[in-house]
Amino acid sequence: MDVRRTDDLSFVVSLQLIGYAIQQTTTMTSSQATNITWHDQKVDKESRWKLNGHRGAVLWFTGLSGAGKSSVANQVDAILNAKGIRTYLLDGDNIRHGLCKDLGFTIEDRAENIRRVGEVCKLMADSGTVVLAALISPYRADRDNVRKSVETSASFIEIYVKANLSTCEGRDPKGLYKLAREGKIQNFTGISDPYEEPEKPELVLDSNTMTVAELANQTSSWLEEKIKL
Repeated sequence: MDVRRTDDLSFVVSLQLIGYAIQQTTTMTSSQATNITWHDQKVDKESRWKLNGHRGAVLWFTGLSGAGKSSVANQVDAILNAKGIRTYLLDGDNIRHGLCKDLGFTIEDRAENIRRVGEVCKLMADSGTVVLAALISPYRADRDNVRKSVETSASFIEIYVKANLSTCEGRDPKGLYKLAREGKIQNFTGISDPYEEPEKPELVLDSNTMTVAELANQTSSWLEEKIKL
């Protein structure tokens, strides 16, 4: 086809090509891998854990924005590291700078965000690392799906950093609640989107009344017995 005949025709052809590209992209992202085989490894999980001197595990910090998830997880990370425990912190905002930078905050995107982080956690815990994941993760079903996946390999420890909406909004460290109240941020948990509290978390941290240091010490003390070989 001679697409140089008119500007209008060129425009139409361009639109057709763009539509085709979008269709192909959608098809690729919605498809599942086929013709793949799981390869067993000579070095097993127990060998890696023995080399580390402790079990791998996933600590999943969940709660409202401003509850203190990242602050507590960061402090727990430092405490455990100082004791010779191999750790890694996956922060929700940091993850969205790379692994999940293509995702927004719709229900579907949140689910995919949590799924990706959960799979990373599972791999790292299998290697013998104690992974600290600090994400709002507002939907119970998404957290439960991560639990099911991780628990085939390592312990999944749900830690609810509990703070009232009024407490979090009063802190508002990033100014996000103010923007959400003004309608400048959509799909904001606690304002225009729901937060589903954990029903049976392994640990509840009262962020309304306790400091970050107190909550971190509470968490690390509780955890140490759980990760011993």
